[in-house]
Amino acid sequence: MKKKVCFVAAIEMSIKAFLIDHMRILQEMFDLYVIVNTDNRFFLEPFGIKATVIPVRIERKISLLNDVKALFDLYKIFKKEKFDIIHSIMPKSGFLSMLAGFFAKAPIRIHTFTGQVWKNSKGVKRFILKTMDKILALCATHILVDSLSQREFLINEGVVSHEKSSVIGNGSMCGVDKTRFYFDEEARHTIRENLGIASDDVVFLFLGRMNRDKGVLDLAMAFVFLHSRFNNTHLLLVGPDEENMKEKILEICLQCSNNVHIMGYAEKPEKYISAGDVFCLPSYREGFGLVIVEAAAVGLPSIGSRIYGITDTINDGITGFFFQPGDAKDLMEKMARFIDKPLLTKVMGENAKVTALEKYVKEKITSAMVDYYKALETSLRKEHQIK
Repeated sequence: MKKKVCFVAAIEMSIKAFLIDHMRILQEMFDLYVIVNTDNRFFLEPFGIKATVIPVRIERKISLLNDVKALFDLYKIFKKEKFDIIHSIMPKSGFLSMLAGFFAKAPIRIHTFTGQVWKNSKGVKRFILKTMDKILALCATHILVDSLSQREFLINEGVVSHEKSSVIGNGSMCGVDKTRFYFDEEARHTIRENLGIASDDVVFLFLGRMNRDKGVLDLAMAFVFLHSRFNNTHLLLVGPDEENMKEKILEICLQCSNNVHIMGYAEKPEKYISAGDVFCLPSYREGFGLVIVEAAAVGLPSIGSRIYGITDTINDGITGFFFQPGDAKDLMEKMARFIDKPLLTKVMGENAKVTALEKYVKEKITSAMVDYYKALETSLRKEHQIK
């Protein structure tokens, strides 16, 4: 009889983004269940995933009444279904499902850390959120972390132990899909033509959620400094605007707004990577800089904040540069290096591509995850035989 595995997340997008490739293989070994806040029990069918979807209203933000109800709902489901393995991703769903799984006495309870919302918080807020992560880790039997540097941070902060925590492969939850992320000459030409960007102009690209924690205002300020020296430069920002960043960015870049292109959410963001020359990720916190690896697979070098998560994905001086987080002038100076020495873009881009496809290709990450689950299954069977 197959063992029962239940994945828990707050939103469908987390399942689709991080777990689909793993689940395609794991479904041959286990009976899969997915608990998620959804109105569509069949959202996995188009991906060829045979899993039982159980809707539970898990809110991403703190909502005491809803959270207590979700906790009891999870507990009742865990007691009824008697899952062999419960695996949660994302902070809120992790806290609730590890707590419920602990009280339901699920044999194996795994949580994957993908970044800490409390890293840049202060005072009571930081204490509460960090304490929640500590409780989560205590209730889990196994902890996965999606980058080596993040794991060290969590160990140093006393959130997880060295013995209980591990990293799959070289890091990342899902790796980079080389069938999606590759250089597309046609996309480069079309996007640049539509935006009025000359073929030999230099484009600095940001791709991701646009908010203060991602450092996009620092990037805007750095670009103002840069454009005052090099007028053949452009800033291209792609991703959902979560905090009305567009208005603030255009206000900062008033004198060079014609060279700032804010595209919003894109169905195929990989196409925009081909239109760029250098990728920028000026974040204040990251679990793992997957978007840097995706840009690298297309052939772009990167400039990133010197913070955990990003330090795993850039080899300073080889595949890109680090800058001090929050320091717009330092960021500008790193951007200027690619213009002062144009050959750097090509050489570092090639280095980045080789590294991405050798260390982070999705097939390797999925294979490592499957091996991890095989080891868990073996331990469950041995434990059953002893009993």
